[in-house]
Amino acid sequence: MQLPPAPQSSFASDNVAGAHPLVIEAITQANRGHFPAYGADPITVRTQRAFRELFDHDVTTHFVYGGTGANVFALATMLQPAEAIVCAAQSHINVDETGSPERILGAKLIDIPTVDAKLRPSDLEFVRSMIGNQHGVQPAVVAITQVTELGTVYSVEEIRQLSDAAHALGMYMYLDGARIANATASLGGTRDALRSFTRDAGIDVMTFGCTKAGGVFGEAVVFFNPEFARRSLFIRKLVTQLHSKMRFISAQYEAMLTDDLFITLGGQANSAAQKLFDKTRSISSLQLHTPPQANSMFPIIGVENRSVLQQWAHFYDWDVAQDQVRWMTAWDVTDEAIDQFVAGVEAVLADGRSA
Repeated sequence: MQLPPAPQSSFASDNVAGAHPLVIEAITQANRGHFPAYGADPITVRTQRAFRELFDHDVTTHFVYGGTGANVFALATMLQPAEAIVCAAQSHINVDETGSPERILGAKLIDIPTVDAKLRPSDLEFVRSMIGNQHGVQPAVVAITQVTELGTVYSVEEIRQLSDAAHALGMYMYLDGARIANATASLGGTRDALRSFTRDAGIDVMTFGCTKAGGVFGEAVVFFNPEFARRSLFIRKLVTQLHSKMRFISAQYEAMLTDDLFITLGGQANSAAQKLFDKTRSISSLQLHTPPQANSMFPIIGVENRSVLQQWAHFYDWDVAQDQVRWMTAWDVTDEAIDQFVAGVEAVLADGRSA
């Protein structure tokens, strides 16, 4: 079988893309001169102010090393001993963090089986009987991911209803926003859209991703709840997330927030996924269930064809038992790369063999 040249862009993950030039320029500027350490530098101070303007709220923002550390840090501020986290079974904290929440926080994860990686108010009904029972952990935090691991996006109303149910039980809401740029672009592409499913929807603490959106490294943890914000300054060091040269993280965010660059880049990634879907949906032997809601697709491809395609242009298996893979687009994926990738898929599947 003769395959076309592999695309220059990868469809394996948004983590494999480079950083946006404006982010690199911001880091370069931050490298000129000496500045106070541990977040006392003027870049970090400016960027924290920019986050308050972004949310139009007196939020506390800390910059940390990466996604798993951000999750652990944020949840550590929200939990007391013998308390537990309710999350979707597919969530990153449950399956992709090597047990960090359990090991480092000593907190039990109550993972809820879901079809679409979304939690709903009805999923919290069973924890009602746990509250006050001294023989069991106390459910304290509902943790959601936006965009979810299955590429689905919570609507504003879905988050509001879940937050209302959690708060009615005395629980708090945590949002893992590793792909917050994609979610914001998907739900309207404005600052008001971002505020509608975070600040206005009852989120207490959230992460605000940078790396997947076009940054180099680092994440931000944003506190709406002042009680957790007060604890955060000391817990950040406790869980090894205090960076001495913090300006190199905050500078990236200053670039990302300027002119809402993060929303633009999230929209570009989402648009690329939609184009990929549109160009592959007519391949009869490729099973595509639903259009992408953000920047990922989960087609069904049989093992033989999958192996050929992955050797040609790597992408990840997702659910091997279902022959499901993941295709993901980054902020810098070009139309040319999409066409090249589609040409390869067509070459392998064009004979109509079972996908």
